[in-house]
Amino acid sequence: QLQLVESGGGLVQPGGSLRLTCAASGFPLGGYVLGWFRQAPGKEREGLLCISTTGSTHLEDSVKGRFTIFRDNRQNTVYLQMNMLKPDDTAVYYCAAGRPTNWGCLPTADGMDYWGKGTLVTVSS
Repeated sequence: QLQLVESGGGLVQPGGSLRLTCAASGFPLGGYVLGWFRQAPGKEREGLLCISTTGSTHLEDSVKGRFTIFRDNRQNTVYLQMNMLKPDDTAVYYCAAGRPTNWGCLPTADGMDYWGKGTLVTVSS
């Protein structure tokens, strides 16, 4: 059974850091584009950043300089390192895996085939 499971969410103060983990089972992540998305209360799902099979990344402006994505294919895991968190970052965070491309990646939902169930991140003092 193909499955993605996120972990690491929780409550963090503004300006703090958090690392999310997404572990895959049932398929090797190495052959997939991987992305992180989020959905804040009352808002649409938002693509944040992604990493291609060759390691190139794409970050949306909202997270540039603060968030980093990296993958460990041997552990079949992708990570989201979040720094300088703001209250506006409060959301449910999802990882996703999609078909590889020959041009890199974009964090768009229609490019993703597998989704985790999400982990809640709350940024508040």
